[in-house]
Amino acid sequence: MGGPLHVPQKTGGFVSRNIADDVIIVPVRGGVGDLESIFTLNAVGATIWKAIDGRTSAEGLAAAVLREYEVTPETAATDVQAFLDLLVAKGLISAAGGP
Repeated sequence: MGGPLHVPQKTGGFVSRNIADDVIIVPVRGGVGDLESIFTLNAVGATIWKAIDGRTSAEGLAAAVLREYEVTPETAATDVQAFLDLLVAKGLISAAGGP
């Protein structure tokens, strides 16, 4: 993708719901949920998703993962960036700012 996102923010056009440790995201088009495009996040993805607030940097998101899970800082940073790239590809987030 076009380089790391420094401060990701959620885009509009979807609803999300917490179900146990997972998060379910449903795109809404024309006022109707697009059930063919439901996106389910596991517990790690849900941790990252919940921390995306338009103010927290990718590094801050990796720190949130480190607080919750036993991974190395390098793994957290790599996994967060890969997940952010996926969310951008799905149109669920965009970058709020540059370097």
